[in-house]
Amino acid sequence: MDELVERFLAYIDVERGLAKSTIAAYRSDLGRYTAWLAKNGVGAPAAITRGHVEGFIASLADESARSRARRLAAVHELHRFIVAEGKAPADVSEGVKAPKSLDTLPDVLTIDEVKALLDAASPKGPDDAVGLRDKALLEFMYATGCRVSEAVGADLADLDLEARVARLMGKGSKQRLVPIGSYACAALRDYLAGGRTSLMERAKQGPELRAVFLNKRGRRLSRQSVWEIVKLAGRRAGITRPLHPHTLRHSYATHLIQGGADVRSVQELLGHASVTTTQIYTHVSPQTLIETYLTSHPRAR
Repeated sequence: MDELVERFLAYIDVERGLAKSTIAAYRSDLGRYTAWLAKNGVGAPAAITRGHVEGFIASLADESARSRARRLAAVHELHRFIVAEGKAPADVSEGVKAPKSLDTLPDVLTIDEVKALLDAASPKGPDDAVGLRDKALLEFMYATGCRVSEAVGADLADLDLEARVARLMGKGSKQRLVPIGSYACAALRDYLAGGRTSLMERAKQGPELRAVFLNKRGRRLSRQSVWEIVKLAGRRAGITRPLHPHTLRHSYATHLIQGGADVRSVQELLGHASVTTTQIYTHVSPQTLIETYLTSHPRAR
């Protein structure tokens, strides 16, 4: 099984061109699966039954429904590969369904909260390189709805501030062009004009020439650093609920929908493979429901 898993991982890497992070997730999930099979005395692909697949998913009862669904998706892909390789006569995982998850709405900031967050990241002055970077980063993330990996992976060549567009590299190495608003363009210009140069000068082993967003040592900013930047801005803005980089992406999509954008357009802007993923942002907020009730029900007041 371990050899088959390695061949499968090589297949999705070379032939399907999936992102390295996706391949790493597959490796982790399938490692759990093969370890469980070995523990239960199953070593050959042809010996695996539907009961084994169901037993593996049942063993993950302490995990969230979303995590179990992700692991099952990896198992489905592996078994399809096993059948294609002629190592088993049928896909025994085919009829196994993912556990249902509760409908949860994404964490979304109000427009006023976003403004407070972005204002809290404002630099102290023209010489505040880190402040200029943080302001440009958060403005860019809210203006484009990018994933944190897309933000830290952005290169200078991906920005066209005159045309006000950015090229983002999404999941599966899929590229898309997204517009950049005037506020983000202004913050980026301020950062690129002085802050980035100052950060480059701090590099001890040669500066990072391509990356847009640099850390204090002149190297490409990490994903973990973005988490810290968002949390720090949140504390300064007085936002008490938990924040993470994806909060800006969720807020971006929700505010577009609330502003009248259609779901298909938002799907393209977010880089979602399926419109089903985007439809979660069409939820109606409790406040909107209350306002609708108060204005529409004859005995609401």
